[in-house]
Amino acid sequence: MQIVHGQPDGTVSLTKLCCHDVTGPSRRLNLRPLKVMKMSRSDPAFLSGAGEIPQDWDSLAAHLADQGMTLDTDVAPRQFSSGFGNLNYLISIDNHLRVLRRPPMGPVQPGSNDMGRESRILMRLWKAFPLAPRCYHFCDDPAILGAPCFIMEYRPGLVIGGTMPENSPADAGYGLGRMLTEQLATFHAIDPVKVDLDTLGNPDGYLARTLKGWKKRGAAAWSGDIPSALTTLADWLDARLIADAQATLIHNDFKLDNVILDPETLAPLAVIDWDMGTRGDPRWDLAVMLGYWAEAGDPDAMLELNQMPTAGHGFPSREAIANYYTELSGIDMTGFHFIRVLAIFRAAVIFRQLYIRYMGGDTDDPRFAQFGKSASGLLDFAIDIANEKYF
Repeated sequence: MQIVHGQPDGTVSLTKLCCHDVTGPSRRLNLRPLKVMKMSRSDPAFLSGAGEIPQDWDSLAAHLADQGMTLDTDVAPRQFSSGFGNLNYLISIDNHLRVLRRPPMGPVQPGSNDMGRESRILMRLWKAFPLAPRCYHFCDDPAILGAPCFIMEYRPGLVIGGTMPENSPADAGYGLGRMLTEQLATFHAIDPVKVDLDTLGNPDGYLARTLKGWKKRGAAAWSGDIPSALTTLADWLDARLIADAQATLIHNDFKLDNVILDPETLAPLAVIDWDMGTRGDPRWDLAVMLGYWAEAGDPDAMLELNQMPTAGHGFPSREAIANYYTELSGIDMTGFHFIRVLAIFRAAVIFRQLYIRYMGGDTDDPRFAQFGKSASGLLDFAIDIANEKYF
């Protein structure tokens, strides 16, 4: 069993790339040799050599010194191997392991990779939601590392991607599925006022804005070659837009590989990747999670995503998870069918965006070559869900 801060096989959640542009020139860095940090078996996997993106550690050290903190320069920062979007590094400050988090190198699209938003959430949320790591310091000066960044708590553990760890119990998925649902309902029950997040985002008209945004991104992603399935879905969604439920805090990408687990008990230790957190319709969080939740009888396009190992291992069905969430939260799920279709529509657009990046030469990752096919298959799957062939 490999213990990592990303996914156990070194892969990442590709869905986070939808709003990211990781191209662009890197800064010229002034680096000095540092001692390599000793890692135990339970420490995460790191990049090395040409794969690691260096940062200006001298600049960061000087900035932290101005804030009364010391970057331990005898311990070499290490970049976590997971993540094609935001960059994460294990560093040592005042003899404590911490995580430095920053956007990808080069320009990013407005509203994406929002370190200010994420740090704001993590400075407050841990007080009411213990699974949220604590943010200790936010730096909004791009002169330090070329972009805003923040320092957060480090919580080592196991992260499960599309494949369950070896020797997992045959029914381990049942407990993991219920745990995810319980933690999501617990998070949604937090009063934003009590954690000083009652002004986070704009919850008014959340579903309408979400639909409008993904329709616009879809049209751009298939520019000049709009498939009939995209138009059919957009029309179907337009005709069935529902009113928002009462707003709560939402994560916006809540799924299994954003939860760090105890490697022995699989109990949750942390929920990570809060850069898209906001206030909005809590049912959207559930729909996004179920958008990764493949079942054994799903079409190939859904199974090939391999985002979570939910097609086996005793994981409950999507419908069972939705019913359990309803029981726990007490939220009225009227109209959830619309939100479910919208979430798959979103996933199709995301994978089309990734395919365009591959075709444009922004990445040479061979996995991206199939994402055009994946996007088309997900549009068809969304139509099947709209027609109630699948939950």
